[in-house]
Amino acid sequence: MDIRKIKKLIDLLQESGLAEIEIKEGEESVRISRQSSAGTAVAAHTVPAAAVPAAAAPPATEAVAEGHVIKAPMVGTFYASASPSSAPFVSVGSKVKKGEVLCIIEAMKIMNQILADRDGTIAAVHADNGQPVEFDQPLFTIR
Repeated sequence: MDIRKIKKLIDLLQESGLAEIEIKEGEESVRISRQSSAGTAVAAHTVPAAAVPAAAAPPATEAVAEGHVIKAPMVGTFYASASPSSAPFVSVGSKVKKGEVLCIIEAMKIMNQILADRDGTIAAVHADNGQPVEFDQPLFTIR
């Protein structure tokens, strides 16, 4: 893949606010992701194209509790804890501080920590452990 195309992809990633972008061209694939909200692209890898799993069905609509809603910043798999044997990061009634880890969303084999953007108490958890989540889907309500 041409380096000019990769540079354009990095620019697109920075302008769009996306966390990650992957483009396939014939037998080549390039994935560019950024680690933080600082806007810096941190990884670009060209690898042979692989099969991509089909998109999951959209989640059922659910009433969102009153309060500040934390939404999914990306499509991926929701994990409530760091490992299957660990306790969830938070549950209903948990007190949270700004910057505290609420969950993990796995997207394309990358584990992305979702952080609280304010102090408060978890009023509702809107996603199920191990289930797919969509972009902008409510994950938590904080009061």
